[in-house]
Amino acid sequence: MNQYQAFYQRIDKALHNDQLRRNFRSAMDGIRERRLAQFPDDRQLQALRYRAKGIRNRSLSRQAELLEQLEAKLTENGIQVHWAETPLQANALIHEILEAEQATFVVKGKSMVSEETDLNHYLEQRGIEVIESDLGEYILQMAQEPPSHIIVPAIHKNRFEVAELFQKFHPEQPYTDDVDELTGCARQVLRKKFAYADAGISGVNFAVAETGTLCLVENEGNGRLSTTAPRIHIAITGIEKVVEKLSDVPPLLEILTKSATGQPITTYFNMISRPRQPGEKDGPEQVHLVLLDNGRSRIRRNEELVDTLRCIRCGSCMNHCPVYVHVGGHAYGTTYPGPIGILLEPQRLGIDKVGSLTSACTLCGACGEVCPVRIPLPKLINRLRAESVEAKPSENGLPGTGALRSRNEALIWKLWQHIYARPRIYRAFKYLATRLRRIKPPLSKGWTRYRPIPTPSSKSLSELARQQGYDDE
Repeated sequence: MNQYQAFYQRIDKALHNDQLRRNFRSAMDGIRERRLAQFPDDRQLQALRYRAKGIRNRSLSRQAELLEQLEAKLTENGIQVHWAETPLQANALIHEILEAEQATFVVKGKSMVSEETDLNHYLEQRGIEVIESDLGEYILQMAQEPPSHIIVPAIHKNRFEVAELFQKFHPEQPYTDDVDELTGCARQVLRKKFAYADAGISGVNFAVAETGTLCLVENEGNGRLSTTAPRIHIAITGIEKVVEKLSDVPPLLEILTKSATGQPITTYFNMISRPRQPGEKDGPEQVHLVLLDNGRSRIRRNEELVDTLRCIRCGSCMNHCPVYVHVGGHAYGTTYPGPIGILLEPQRLGIDKVGSLTSACTLCGACGEVCPVRIPLPKLINRLRAESVEAKPSENGLPGTGALRSRNEALIWKLWQHIYARPRIYRAFKYLATRLRRIKPPLSKGWTRYRPIPTPSSKSLSELARQQGYDDE
C-alpha cells in the first residue's frame, strides 16, 4: 500500500466517524470563539504578531551562536546539556541517564518532541515504566493512542468515552461521566505517582540563551511536579526553541496562550535555571537538557522553508483548518497534524514518505491569517506540493523531492500548457469541449464521494452565462 492509499484510508475512516466529527466541531468552535474574544483590537493583534515574528526570526538567524551561549549558561548554572542529531540518539541519551541513576519509574509531562522520538515506547522496551502526568496524555496512554492535537491531545474524545476508559483501567473508582469528578479521579491516581517517581521528563517551550533558563507553559500543575518532585529532571526540546533574551519571552507567551486556548495567560509558567542548591528544600538534584536536531538544521538552511521553524506550537492553525476540523489529527498519521504538520513532516521525514499530506489542504489561507508568528503556511505548503512533483531536485531540495511525480499527470499539464499558449488551438479545443460535454463521465470522483454535485439545467446554465456576459457556445 503506498502513502496515498494509506492516507486516504485514514481520511475515509475519519469522515465516516460521525461521533469523532461532532467531538471536533464542538471543541473547535469553543476554542475559536475564546481566541477571538482575546483579540478585540485587530491593530494590537497585528502589532503583537509582527513583534513575535521578529523575535523568532532574530533567534533563528543567530541560532548557532545562541545555542552555544545557551549551553555555556546552562552548564554554568549546573544543568547538563546533551546534543542529539536523531530521535534514536535522543532516546538513547535519556535512557543512559536513567540507567546510570538506576531509575525505573518516570513521570512525564506533555512534550511533543518526546512524541516525535517515540520516547515512551523506547523506554518501556528497556524496562522503564513511564506514566503521563498530563490528563489528556494520560487518557491517550490508557487508550494506547497518539495525540490528535498538539495542545489538547485528547480533544477527539468526549466525556463518555473518557469515563469508559477510567472505568476499564480504574474499576476501584465509581463510574462517573462528570468532568470535574473524572479530573478528581485522575488527580487521586496521578498524585501518588509523583511521590515515587525516580525521574521526571518534560518538554520546553522556550530556552533563553541570555540566562540559561528553560521555560515551560502548562495549565494543570503536573508539569511543575514532574520537574520539581523527582530527584532527576530531564527536559527535551528541538534546537529551534532557543530565544535570545528573557525579555523576548513575555510577548511570545502572551500570543501563545491567547492563540492556543483563548486564555489571557496559562495557569502555570515555570522557569528552570538550575538544579537544587544547598539549603533549598525542593527541586531536582540533577537537571539535564537534550537538544534534538532531527532535520531542523537542514530546514534552517533553506531560505524560504526556514519560516517553518518560527512555529511556537500553539495549534491555532489546526483550530481554524477546515480539513483538520473534519478529519481530526489521527487521519494525518504523523506526530504533527494540521497545517503545521503538512508543512513540517514532509521536510522532517521526506516527501517520499509523507508527501501526500500536502493534498490535505484547501489553500483557504485561514491558517496563515491566525498564525501568531506569521508563518506563510499556504505559500509554503504550495511550495512543498511543487517540490513533490519536481522533475529535477533543486540545490536545497527536500528528502524525496519528486517522489510523487506522475508521468501521465506531467504529460497532461504539458498538453494543457501547449493548448493555452496557442489561441487558435485553444479556441478549437473549447469548441470541441463544449459540444462533447454530454459524453463526459457522470460523476467527478473525488468531489462527489462525500457531497452531491450541483446539477443545474442547461437552461439555467445558459441564463447564467448571459448574465455574466459570456457566449454560450
